[in-house]
Amino acid sequence: MNRDLKVTSNAFKNGEMIPQKYTKDGQDISPPLTIKGISNQGESIAVIMDDPDAPVGTFNHWLIWNIPVDKNNIPEGVYQDKVVESLDGAIQGLNDFGEIGYRGPAPPSGVHNYYFKVYILDRKLDLPYDANKNELVDVADKYKLQMTELIAKYKR
Repeated sequence: MNRDLKVTSNAFKNGEMIPQKYTKDGQDISPPLTIKGISNQGESIAVIMDDPDAPVGTFNHWLIWNIPVDKNNIPEGVYQDKVVESLDGAIQGLNDFGEIGYRGPAPPSGVHNYYFKVYILDRKLDLPYDANKNELVDVADKYKLQMTELIAKYKR
């Protein structure tokens, strides 16, 4: 973790419930994220959202990478495209629903924690859009300058 790097959302505070709008019970759109304290050596941002409380083990909800560091205010409702033109060609990978882009919380029971992990990387990553979480993490760990996370909770 890096003390200087911070990720926040104006939709919820760290450790609080994520609004239904951003879940499968609502509009199922990605929440807005703001990233501050990015290293001057940073070139790109990667975001992984997952649920470690899923019955099947950690379940991935969103993979997006190659966001330019000057696009550090990620708007809500990022389109579920392989290439996100509004974020200067950022790439979205396959979530554990087998889909491209964001899919919101839908826990079968109880309160689940959802981690928005943000990586600041010293380069853009040469990964295909259908890369999975393990492939993204393996490459991101090699080029990571900073990392932080934001946690949301949700219960149906």
